[in-house]
Amino acid sequence: MDFLNKYASQIVGITRIVTGLLFLEHGTSKLLGFPMPASGNTVALMSFPGGASGAIELVAGALIVLGLFSRWAAFIASGEMAVAYFMAHFARGPFPILNGGDGAVLYCFIFLTLAAIGPGAFALNKK
Repeated sequence: MDFLNKYASQIVGITRIVTGLLFLEHGTSKLLGFPMPASGNTVALMSFPGGASGAIELVAGALIVLGLFSRWAAFIASGEMAVAYFMAHFARGPFPILNGGDGAVLYCFIFLTLAAIGPGAFALNKK
């Protein structure tokens, strides 16, 4: 698919923005109840693991969308998703499609990829 090579930076940038927005939405849902509370109600910022994960999703998601320190934010978000998979999903079985962890696995590896290759186009900084 050589014809896409000249658009690689833009495709990475759009992927970063869309993934970051989806991740940010998890944080706003948990902490702010927007667009609707996760699991029926919001969690306290100081609670664990809900508040901690919501804070990471909110801050890292915003940084990833903006492309501001996005490699570090993506690396932290990737780690959070790995922990989330093993804490919340793996106990229900090893197969992500059966234990509901497919989203966590995808986020983990998309963020790890962004941490490795950088933010692409449309980033406020290239870090």
